[in-house]
Amino acid sequence: MSEACSEDRPAPDWLGDVGAGVDAWTRRASTPAPPPEDAVAAGPPADAEAVARKILLDQLTGQARSRKELADKLAAKDVPVDLATRLLDRFEEVGLVDDAAFARAWVGSRQPGKKLARRALAQELRRKGVDDEVAREALDEIDPAAEEEAARALVRKKLRSLARVDDVTATRRLVGMLARKGYGSGLAFAVVREELSAAGRDEAEGIDPAS
Repeated sequence: MSEACSEDRPAPDWLGDVGAGVDAWTRRASTPAPPPEDAVAAGPPADAEAVARKILLDQLTGQARSRKELADKLAAKDVPVDLATRLLDRFEEVGLVDDAAFARAWVGSRQPGKKLARRALAQELRRKGVDDEVAREALDEIDPAAEEEAARALVRKKLRSLARVDDVTATRRLVGMLARKGYGSGLAFAVVREELSAAGRDEAEGIDPAS
């Protein structure tokens, strides 16, 4: 009797499909599709000028920057050139962008901090996009005596590691170090000779700067 009923009952549609059978028995619900984006809740697209203005203000927070540095940052963020120019002009008008002030601050920090000479500082400012004439005005504020003293401080510090090096080699290394800091050869050789002599290494007196 039961066999007859079994034969008359229609087979479930998942029969023969193990995965479908498991779903049918466990009533596993499929993952619902995400709802469509609510355009109203998402709000309007960000205003390009407001975004660019925020980029500039973020860049100027905590330190001054040259106009070129700021322009490069805006370009990297795909801000249109005309918008970037207009905003940078406005920032200059209100004093937030000032290459002359930037150059003075840069020289005032790097000269005593890194003991860089005018030539090295001029190269750095040029890489920052500061106009040569603007940079020259800032560099003219460097006291030549302070620049020479900075060179002497560099030589005295380096001399500590050259105690076992002969005077000719020491001179070349010291002059090379000063050259990398932007000091001219005349000042570099004079400072090195005097500092070596002060350290009791009088053999440096006979070294030819051209050698």
